[in-house]
Amino acid sequence: MIITAIRRMVLVGAMAALLFPASAKCHVEEETTPHAEHQGASKQEEGNVGLEEHLGKKIPLDLVFTDESGRQRRLAELITGPTVILPVYYSCTNVCNYLQEGLARVLPDLKLTPGKDYRVLSVSFDERETPQRAARSKHMYETVMKGKFPEGNWIFLTGDPANIRKLTDTAGFHFQRKGNDFVHPVVSFVVAKDGMIVRYLYGTQFLPKDLTLALMEAKQGRIGTTISKMVSYCFSFDPESKSYAFNLLRVSATVIIVCVVGFLIFLILGGKKTDKNKGKET
Repeated sequence: MIITAIRRMVLVGAMAALLFPASAKCHVEEETTPHAEHQGASKQEEGNVGLEEHLGKKIPLDLVFTDESGRQRRLAELITGPTVILPVYYSCTNVCNYLQEGLARVLPDLKLTPGKDYRVLSVSFDERETPQRAARSKHMYETVMKGKFPEGNWIFLTGDPANIRKLTDTAGFHFQRKGNDFVHPVVSFVVAKDGMIVRYLYGTQFLPKDLTLALMEAKQGRIGTTISKMVSYCFSFDPESKSYAFNLLRVSATVIIVCVVGFLIFLILGGKKTDKNKGKET
């Protein structure tokens, strides 16, 4: 009897499939078509995420953000010299934390004076974040630096969508919200006193050499001191490795030219002295 019942159920199912094929097909399309559209939208959104380097472009210094104490600050008030800017969001539990922690571990080792030679700005691109959330992040990274970085030279900012977008678009920093999180590039950039972008630094780890040279480039754009010119002459930025490398060919060629010119000058001056001595003897 059980076998007979099973046979009847199979027969009924087959007949239903033959009698109502359109309704079965319609049900499949309703499940797959929206899914395909969703995948296409996701790919389109992710295509907007990334970084376009805008070296030489100036960020608008009239933009207004709120610092960790709730005070309104214009960028012109904060960027008074070489400045490292970190686009992050404070609720991030992944790369944004690593990025800021990586910088916090390097800053105390720099041979430059915070406030005088440079400043650091963390800027949240999540318009929902508050100064209170920024203050918690500030406390976290001050703890990492163990009091070795002067107060007031790393400022944590939040802002409204308009100011955030103007800053990130100018820097070529493109991100997308994914629920409560974001898809975004992992990069910081260094600007000069006038807001000109002089260098992008990639990844969550910082080398003191790279950071120092980038800040010197930013300072050179404003003042052009002798030591920063000399350092920038000896080191060149390698766009492939995203790091500064000692320019052995340039330095070696310079040394050879200086030696050759010095030797020629020695021969010329030495020859003149010999001729004078011969004239005196005669």
